[in-house]
Amino acid sequence: MKTFLLHILFSIYASAHFLAFIPTTDNIKDDSPKINFDMMFMHPFEQTGMTMEKPIGLFLDKKELPLTSVNKYNHKAWSSSYTFKKPGVYQFYVKPTLYFEPSEEKYISHVPKVIISAFGREDGWDEPVGLKYEIIPLVKPFGVYKGNLFQGKVLHNGKPASNVEVEVELYNTFGLKTPSDAHITQVVKTDDNGIFSFVMNHKGWWGFAALIEEGEEEYKGKKYPIENGALLWIKAY
Repeated sequence: MKTFLLHILFSIYASAHFLAFIPTTDNIKDDSPKINFDMMFMHPFEQTGMTMEKPIGLFLDKKELPLTSVNKYNHKAWSSSYTFKKPGVYQFYVKPTLYFEPSEEKYISHVPKVIISAFGREDGWDEPVGLKYEIIPLVKPFGVYKGNLFQGKVLHNGKPASNVEVEVELYNTFGLKTPSDAHITQVVKTDDNGIFSFVMNHKGWWGFAALIEEGEEEYKGKKYPIENGALLWIKAY
C-alpha cells in the first residue's frame, strides 16, 4: 500500500496541471465560419480531468463570450462558440477563477490563449493582448508542422521575463505512452530576453505554460503563494 501511495504522489508531481483551451480549428475557412471551444482543467498528456469552476470569462479583446457548463473527462468543464464574420487574426483568452491545489500548497491561476486566423488573414499574430502574464509567439502560430522549432517570448507586465520555467505538454488524444513519468511534462526556460524554444515532435495541440509565482491568497487562515501561468495553445499539423 505504501508503494502504491508513493506512486500516486509521484505521479501528481510528475504531471502538470493545465487549463486546456482547445478550439475546433486554428484556421477558419469560408465554408465553416463557426468555431467551438472546450475549456478543461486537466492533465493533457494523461487525458485525466479535474473539476473546473466557472471562469471569470472567455474574452475576445474585451468582449465576453457566453459559457456553457459541460462534462469532460468525467468532470465539470466549459464550452463556447464564436461565428466569424470578417477576415482577421483573432486572439481569445480565458480568465479562470483562482484554484487552490492542496498537494502543491499553492493557488493556481493560468490564463490560456489561442490565436485564430480567419478567412486567410495573417497580420497581427505577434501582437500582445495586454495580459499581465502572456506568451507572444515568434513563429506564425496557425501554420506549424510537427518537427518545426517553435519559439515564444514570455512577458510579465509587458516586459520580457527571464529565467522562467515553461512547461510543455501534448494534448494526447493519440494514446501515446512515455518511457517514464518524467517524460510527461517537458520543461524549458526563457533566456535573458524572455525567449524559449521547443520542437513539437508530434502532431496535435500543444500547451505552453510559463509559470511565474507572485502574490499570496489565504486558505483556512494560512497564506499560500499564487502560481500565475501564461498559457498558449498551438496546433502542429
